[in-house]
Amino acid sequence: MDSASVDRFEAGRGRLASIAYRMLGSAADAEDAVQDTFLRWQAADRERVEVPEAWLTKVVTNLCLDRLRSARVRHERAAGAWMPEPLLDGDPMLGPADTFEQRESVSLAVLAVLERLSPVERAVYVLREAFSYSHAEIAAILDITRSASQQHAHRARIRVAAERRRGGEADPEAARRVVEEFLAAATSGRTERLVALLTDDVRAVSDAAGLGRRLLRFTTRERVASFVRAGFKSTPAKLRLAGGSPALHVARVNGSPAVLAVVDGRVVGIVAFEVDGGRVASLRGIAATDRLGRLNEAWRRHEPDEPVIGEW
Repeated sequence: MDSASVDRFEAGRGRLASIAYRMLGSAADAEDAVQDTFLRWQAADRERVEVPEAWLTKVVTNLCLDRLRSARVRHERAAGAWMPEPLLDGDPMLGPADTFEQRESVSLAVLAVLERLSPVERAVYVLREAFSYSHAEIAAILDITRSASQQHAHRARIRVAAERRRGGEADPEAARRVVEEFLAAATSGRTERLVALLTDDVRAVSDAAGLGRRLLRFTTRERVASFVRAGFKSTPAKLRLAGGSPALHVARVNGSPAVLAVVDGRVVGIVAFEVDGGRVASLRGIAATDRLGRLNEAWRRHEPDEPVIGEW
């Protein structure tokens, strides 16, 4: 392949990765989709490609659709243990963040909702809301009619709006203060204060460090507070699993505040928060090693703030 063709692909690699990540909810799978797109570009009759950006977008989107439709992936995700892979803010794979819609489309909460859409609805939502493609362009990418693209977008927006049920974006500094207060209550055993910091409809989900076959879910304030208190209680078994006593940092993950447990420079688990009206509306605990690979790569290049708690 000539250098101009390679350069043309590399110029769009970040955008392709951002599309694939939103489509698949996995950085590793997104990287595979982008690499497969490069192989298709390498093998293509590039002289006949009139608009390379549109061609590459069509290829990566349809590769993602193929993956979402595959029997193996449907089985894995239907098993109840799927969760989006978190990314540290600043990761280029998160893509454009100029509008509220772009930022929300990559939040862990919305990625979880998108998982419950049909593959085509998910593709239309991502291309329309996060990348501002017109319905005519989306129709050409997905080989559907413009009317069908509009219908898929409408259904997807209704589903996302119904399941989100939140106001606008929380102020980052205010949200961080809520999370720090929450962390102080969780590690001190003040369960009553934990309950007070939770919304009435709070939800919590955990991947149980990948040790179980299904996610753990909790829905009432009392149950969530009890789960959090138990989760933040240091035990010899947890320290062995983590490989030592973690320092607890507050950072931003997928646009939301999160607590990161770090041992010897390695992130061993995160709890991502959604803050609404000065209280915690949802928590996602992620500690499975295969979900933290790219985040750890970014953390090693990151200069973190001082830990909120130096030793758990």
